Amino acid sequence: PYLWIDATYLKQRQAGRIVSVAAIVAVGVNTDGRRETLGLSVGPSEAEPFWTDFLRQLTRRGLRGVQLVISDAHEGLKAAAAKVLGTTWQRCRVHFMRNALAHAPKKQQAAVATLIRTAFAQESAAEAHAQWRRVADQLQEQLPKLADLMDAAEHDVLAYRDFPSAHQRQLHSTNPLERLNGEIKRRTRTVGIFPNEAAIYRLV
Repeated sequence: PYLWIDATYLKQRQAGRIVSVAAIVAVGVNTDGRRETLGLSVGPSEAEPFWTDFLRQLTRRGLRGVQLVISDAHEGLKAAAAKVLGTTWQRCRVHFMRNALAHAPKKQQAAVATLIRTAFAQESAAEAHAQWRRVADQLQEQLPKLADLMDAAEHDVLAYRDFPSAHQRQLHSTNPLERLNGEIKRRTRTVGIFPNEAAIYRLV
């Protein structure tokens, strides 16, 4: 019922130019807890048509019953997940924290991170949302950009709290894909710049 999607960025030659493309990997976990790599695609990671096409390919190959898609904040993926899978999107908590702390001065980052994490430590989803809003209000005067980011991201970052508590530790980030992404990076590091898309598929 859960689908993790993550992107590894690679360099590729296109029409004489060197461009950055994303190698997208999707991993699913079924109801008995078995994890399976479901698909790989290469393309522009911010484009909604790309995400829509990728998810449709997965459904054509039999993907059913997805309740939550977990990924970084790729533009277009949230809309594509709702349209193709009719499912909720979870913004990776680890990536969100990185983005959020970029809006805080370096010497305040540890304290701000601790403050935001108090929302994750709450017993229930309702308490987590209430604490999240309290923290955002607390930061509004001193760090308005960070507070605004928290307001905008609240439901996406806390989506996992509506799922069984036994599963939540795995659902709040793309960490379950880290080993796979590490392997992709290890394989592709020696190449540097790929001559074409086919070369990426062959190596990855």
